[in-house]
Amino acid sequence: MSFAAVSQTDFSSKGGSKMCGIVGYVGTDSACAILIDGLKKLEYRGYDSAGVAVMHEGRVNLCRVKGKISCLQSVLDADGVPPGRIGVGHTRWATHGKPSVANAHPHKAGRAVVVHNGIIENYTEIKKNLIALGHTFTSETDTETIAQLIDHHLRSGLEPLRAIQATCRELRGSFAVGILFEDEQETLYAVRQDSPLIIGLGEKQTYIASDIPALLSYTRRMVFMDDGEIAVLKPGSAQFMDFDCREVRKTTHEIALDPVTAGKGGYKHFMLKEIFEQPQAIANTLRGRMSYGSAEVALDGIKLSEKEIKDLQRIMIVACGTSYHAGLVAKRMIEELARIPVDVDIGSEFRYRDPIVGPNTLLISISQSGETADTRAATYEGARKGAKTLAICNVIESSLARMAQHGVIYTQAGPEIGVASTKAFTTQITTLYLLAIYLGGRRGRLSREWRQELLDDLVRLPELTEKALLTSDQLRTLAARFQRYSSFLFLGRGINTPLAYEGALKLKEISYIHAEAYPGGEMKHGPIALISPEMPVVVVISRDRSYEKMLSNMEEVHSRGGLLIAFTNGDGDPRLHELAQEVIQVPVVNEYLTTILLTIPLQLFAYHVADLKGNDVDQPRNLAKSVTVE
Repeated sequence: MSFAAVSQTDFSSKGGSKMCGIVGYVGTDSACAILIDGLKKLEYRGYDSAGVAVMHEGRVNLCRVKGKISCLQSVLDADGVPPGRIGVGHTRWATHGKPSVANAHPHKAGRAVVVHNGIIENYTEIKKNLIALGHTFTSETDTETIAQLIDHHLRSGLEPLRAIQATCRELRGSFAVGILFEDEQETLYAVRQDSPLIIGLGEKQTYIASDIPALLSYTRRMVFMDDGEIAVLKPGSAQFMDFDCREVRKTTHEIALDPVTAGKGGYKHFMLKEIFEQPQAIANTLRGRMSYGSAEVALDGIKLSEKEIKDLQRIMIVACGTSYHAGLVAKRMIEELARIPVDVDIGSEFRYRDPIVGPNTLLISISQSGETADTRAATYEGARKGAKTLAICNVIESSLARMAQHGVIYTQAGPEIGVASTKAFTTQITTLYLLAIYLGGRRGRLSREWRQELLDDLVRLPELTEKALLTSDQLRTLAARFQRYSSFLFLGRGINTPLAYEGALKLKEISYIHAEAYPGGEMKHGPIALISPEMPVVVVISRDRSYEKMLSNMEEVHSRGGLLIAFTNGDGDPRLHELAQEVIQVPVVNEYLTTILLTIPLQLFAYHVADLKGNDVDQPRNLAKSVTVE
């Protein structure tokens, strides 16, 4: 029986879930302890329910809760931790079906137990057919459809691997799946289609996880599954095949990160730790990418010839959220330094407007995780239309990194656990600055002297970033004064406008305070009607060509009784102090890199407001670290 067919390369309707967490284990140790520990390492991804399934002597023990992993641990402690050396665990972010115990993973149907990240787009059709055949569903989820469909094929006489294969062929959508069978005590299965999944290899131990941090305490030997693959896992070994059960040879990667790097390191929150890691993250991003003798930038990940670079007529940047804001900063840098027209698109909008691209278009895709569904789909669409594709991301061997045909530049930010992105943003801007110089140099638009000046500023950036972090105490005091307000307006001009967008995004993401952002020149076209003493206005103003215009915008706010907070660079202009209730200053550097220095106090302001309000800073409500849903 076949309910639906799926094309493995069709992005036209692929979606996914927000990034729930999958962990699986088969080996010689207690499975439950490893599953719980791995799920805790994935809490940053966002979730509303959790569960584990552990098999012992051919019997599967299920434990599921609505709420946090701490609730799951309490139930396990009360009922007794189930013994067993094979199991799967999951943290769920609701897509189909409300948060509840019944909808939590793992799901069991007959002998099959399943955990799943993604969205099964044809689950309604499959579910209807299975119910007609006598299957009984106990949840509202699309995931249970996978378990029930596998069970259906088992009942028809297929052995487990063939049942999984048949199921995969009938699913349409995105799915990373961990599977165990009640009568197979030493075999775990994993499936990937458009949702990330990693296999960890140890000595007589094998692991599944959605992300690297879940496995770092156990192994650094990891295999990254590709779309359309099934893995058969036994203690200490893994066999890979495609959906037609043909063997696939995989490369094992030795991951350099260590568990301590992914920990909080004494900070109250991951977000605060990651804000303060930015000087080192930026230094790592720069390492090995500059040559002072020739004032050249070395970006070995780019697979474009000198002729292809010189023939470029247009650059299109696609990204979402914070990465989109980095792209807006990059537009100004690349256009001015490389003299190539740049358009910036939100990934979810790009392919629905039939974009005009061609062989002389470079499509740059930006994503911290490299798994953002909208950005990946936009990249696929650009490549299909003939554009050259380049990825900028943080996660090695991510889906986006592998699909970009003309190279990838890794930001080298290290693990970013907090949901609200911080060091990913500043290292993206750093990387894009390097790219702008690289393109400008190869197109003959930047003299050696100009390149050297730009690189000299870049060398100073980690130290200047350290100085920008010294504003933290001032911003905590400021946050205490302003946390009571329910709405903020952010203004910027020119290259600082994306910083206003990013500052507003950070504040609403983690403090749940309404915030809007506009270019300063747009204020008279509507937003000025909002000005009142009850809505503070945050102004991002640097000593650049728009400085005087921005001061005029501040005058307009001040004359209407608005409260002003100014984020600026350099020595305090007396006019700023006359207009603003508070002025936050960062060091002076060129206008491109000033965007990084001004971003840091904006991040700190949002963090301190959220922390003082008692919010869950690292796991804000309704959000997940990466979004793999369209």
